[in-house]
Amino acid sequence: MLWPELPDLQAFSYNLNKKLGGKTVKEIIIVNAKKLNVTHKELKDTLEGQKLDKVYREGKELYFKFDKGDTLALHLMLHGKLFLFEGKNENKYPIIELHFSDDTGLVLTDFQGIATPTLNPEEKEAPDAMEIDSNFLKTRLAKTKTNIKTVLLDQKIIRGIGNAYADEILWDAGISPFSASNKIPDEKLKELTKSIESVLTNAEKSILKSNPDIISGEIRDFMLIHNSRKTHSPKGAEIRIKEGTRKTYYTDEQELFE
Repeated sequence: MLWPELPDLQAFSYNLNKKLGGKTVKEIIIVNAKKLNVTHKELKDTLEGQKLDKVYREGKELYFKFDKGDTLALHLMLHGKLFLFEGKNENKYPIIELHFSDDTGLVLTDFQGIATPTLNPEEKEAPDAMEIDSNFLKTRLAKTKTNIKTVLLDQKIIRGIGNAYADEILWDAGISPFSASNKIPDEKLKELTKSIESVLTNAEKSILKSNPDIISGEIRDFMLIHNSRKTHSPKGAEIRIKEGTRKTYYTDEQELFE
């Protein structure tokens, strides 16, 4: 099972915005939102009757922005899925249902029950992966010996990158995932910044090309390195896998800085 990562959520938000932007919330049904940060009544009182302005991605969450300025954030966690429906929701394991005035709806489901809605989430300090530049990386990485892959995955440092895309980004930049962050030279950090943007942007395009209406699930078959079906990189090097709590896919084409 795969966590949805930045390009997945970017594709979901694009489609949800297209399908739901401009609709008015008639009713919110909260079924099983264990971690909701406000009472059920407050959520309903705040959002019912409001028009949905837009849906967009923030880090690893989807933000639903309403016309009075309120925001509903949805964190899908590991097994959260979104479904559109008409009339009544028939999807199992609902967490929260948004019913619109035109009799359509959106439901967030999760059989584990841990996908999380949040009303008006606090602003996060860490920048989004699509907003960083090489100066940010240079300043931030100078402070840590931790390996670069672990840093890329730390949502308190950079938001949005997960395990699979960290591997793709580091291969693209030619940097070993086991490199000490503070030993990576400036020129390589510039390449890393470019790779973050290009890998994530191209992945979103590949996802939408493969499934133009996607709002749930992960498509990863286009991945070059973090891909169990591939044995060699596009340049012909053998793909190695380091087992652990997270699998790391890499090749000897990537330079180790230590």
